[in-house]
Amino acid sequence: PNGGYYLLGGDGGVFSFGAPFFGSTGAIALVEPVVSMAATPSGLGYWFSAADGGMFAFGDADFFGSVPGVLPVGVTVNQPVVGMASTASGRGYWLVAADGGLFAFGDAEFFGSIPGVLGPGGSLNQPIVGMVATSTGQGYWLVASDGGVFAFGDADFIGVPSNPPAPIVALAS
Repeated sequence: PNGGYYLLGGDGGVFSFGAPFFGSTGAIALVEPVVSMAATPSGLGYWFSAADGGMFAFGDADFFGSVPGVLPVGVTVNQPVVGMASTASGRGYWLVAADGGLFAFGDAEFFGSIPGVLGPGGSLNQPIVGMVATSTGQGYWLVASDGGVFAFGDADFIGVPSNPPAPIVALAS
C-alpha cells in the first residue's frame, strides 16, 4: 500500500485509513474549529491548525509554536487561518490566513506574504484558501478562491486558470 491517508474533522477528530493513528482533539472543546492538517515527512506524525492559528502536534510532529503564542494578549489574527504546510525537514511549518498573512515556525523561513506585496490598505479580490510548500522547503505557493496564485521564495509562478467555473478550494504540488 501507499501508506494510507487521514481525514480531519472540524472538531479535530482524525479518521485514519491505512495510516497510523497518533491522536486527535475530537474529545476536547476547542476555541476555534480545526481547518488544516499536514503529515510529517516520516509519516509518523501530523500537525493540525485551528482557525485562530492554534497548533496541535501528534506522533513525531514537534510543536514549534502557534499564532496565539506569538501575538500580544488580546490580539487575534486579522482573518482566520485557512491552511498550513510542513517544511521538507519536518522541523517547522507555515500557517496562512485568508488575507494572505503568513506565520512561520521552527525552521520554516518567511519568504513573503500577501499584505507585504499589496501594501497598506491593499486587499485580495478573493480570500486565500490554501498553501503548499515547494519540495525544497525554500518557498511556497498560496492560492485564492478565484484561482489567483502567489509564489514566494523558490516557488515559480506558472499560471492561473481563466475564469474557473467554481471557486478554487485547494492546491497541491
